[in-house]
Amino acid sequence: MPPLAAYVHIPWCVRKCPYCDFNSHAAGPELPEDAYVAALLADLRADLEHVGDRRLTSIFFGGGTPSLFSAKALAAIVDGLERLVGFSEDIEITLEANPGTFEQAKFRDYRQLGINRLSIGVQSFQADKLKALGRIHDGDEAIRAADMARAAGFDNFNLDLMHGLPDQSLEDALSDLRIAIAQQPTHLSWYQLTLEPNTVFWSQPPQLPEDDILWDIQEAGQALLAEHGYRQYETSAYAQPGRQARHNLNYWTFGDFLGIGAGAHAKLSHADGRILRSWKTRLPKDYLDPAKAFRAGEKLLAADELPFEFLMNVLRLTDGVPAMLFTQRTGLPLDVLAKPRRDAEARGLLSADPARLVATPKGQLFLNDLLQSFLP
Repeated sequence: MPPLAAYVHIPWCVRKCPYCDFNSHAAGPELPEDAYVAALLADLRADLEHVGDRRLTSIFFGGGTPSLFSAKALAAIVDGLERLVGFSEDIEITLEANPGTFEQAKFRDYRQLGINRLSIGVQSFQADKLKALGRIHDGDEAIRAADMARAAGFDNFNLDLMHGLPDQSLEDALSDLRIAIAQQPTHLSWYQLTLEPNTVFWSQPPQLPEDDILWDIQEAGQALLAEHGYRQYETSAYAQPGRQARHNLNYWTFGDFLGIGAGAHAKLSHADGRILRSWKTRLPKDYLDPAKAFRAGEKLLAADELPFEFLMNVLRLTDGVPAMLFTQRTGLPLDVLAKPRRDAEARGLLSADPARLVATPKGQLFLNDLLQSFLP
């Protein structure tokens, strides 16, 4: 059976950002912490049948803004996960946090309850860019957040940073990266702003940089990160040696994950080899309604869908994966990939190494074209 992780969704935030298409909702004056924790644990119990004797290798609290929740509430969730599923000895537990919600004592309590990694949503350090993105913090608060993370005992933290922002120049983007690097995070998620449906930016698009500027930003930014010891290991992820996000690596290597909370998604392998994807009720008020089911839908993956499902994850990794992992994760023989592999290799998109499934540099640039080779 594949390794098992858990994703916990906390759907509330201070204010919905105009670019955000995640399941997030502006918080009212009081958060229903107790009711939501009880619902999360009931949701978890309903999903235990396919866990088996596996222990969790990682937990990720995402949102929304999970750092709006008290340490007491998060401790109850962590304790419930440990009691009902169990933890591996070196479990990674990550909490997403926004700089505008940082309080030193609160984050010290987070560290003491077992959270050992933070992912801080900076996005930019520049006032005009933060204003355009609808963020509630300023650049100084973002820097203080990194300082507070270290002071609270977090020696492993990620900074989330965007590029391709409204009216952003190459120097703007590199300035953000230099400031981020100066905070000495162990990990940097550096990704391009995209306009997503059902967002304010989709209906009222801002002026984004031209493609040639975006290309220059990407090239120069990758060189700067490499120069400072941050190795790219996934499309938008850069880490110091040994500091890759284990939770994300579980996704990219087609591991299993529980998903609890409003709108959370899960992937669980059955003992007979079938793979089930499921998703939870999206609106918090419905998720908290005891008369309604937690699970909104589910889908068993058909055998002809598995190659694409597997490859759309693993080919995001700069080094790819051992070819034998395909059979281990899907139960299918490797030869079902033979023809599309040959086609992708001939187009220069996939490495010809028979022992690995890995995109070439060209394939990484044109990942969607590469993946189309493996569509059912």
